[in-house]
Amino acid sequence: MNAHPGGIAHTRHMLNIAALPKKSCILDLGAGAGEAVKLMQVLGYIAEGIDCAPRADFIRQGDLLETGFAKESFDAVLSQCAFFVSGNVPQALKEANRLLKKNGLLLLSDVFFEDPFLLLKGAGFDLLYQEDLTGQWREYYLEALWREEAVSCCIPKGKCSYQFLIGRKC
Repeated sequence: MNAHPGGIAHTRHMLNIAALPKKSCILDLGAGAGEAVKLMQVLGYIAEGIDCAPRADFIRQGDLLETGFAKESFDAVLSQCAFFVSGNVPQALKEANRLLKKNGLLLLSDVFFEDPFLLLKGAGFDLLYQEDLTGQWREYYLEALWREEAVSCCIPKGKCSYQFLIGRKC
């Protein structure tokens, strides 16, 4: 099973919509086994990843809420299914903003229990693109439950959605 809904095809979709120039420097926050990092490198980007429990030797171990990278180091930050499980979405957004160069892009797909527009705005991003993928996430999560592969986490009460967003650092 993929580590996030849509797998590598969704990562390609995110990159296609963002239309970043080749040689853009991109950080994958919550890179896991590094599939997205490998794809970005094959596509001509300068890519690296960070994860609290990396599953590949080329992924740096670290906290996506406080990465240790220098301010304004990246043209783009990509994250799939990592901000929510970090336990602090606003802080993850703040760290992504800190890492981005002026006008840098955040490519984010994740579960939201709050209005994603307001969260992005509060972290200093303009929302450029939004795609609701809640149906796809439900299918993914039900399959994970069925296979007993679902990560157990504290789920807040209330309606959730799964969104793909592109934000530009203000």
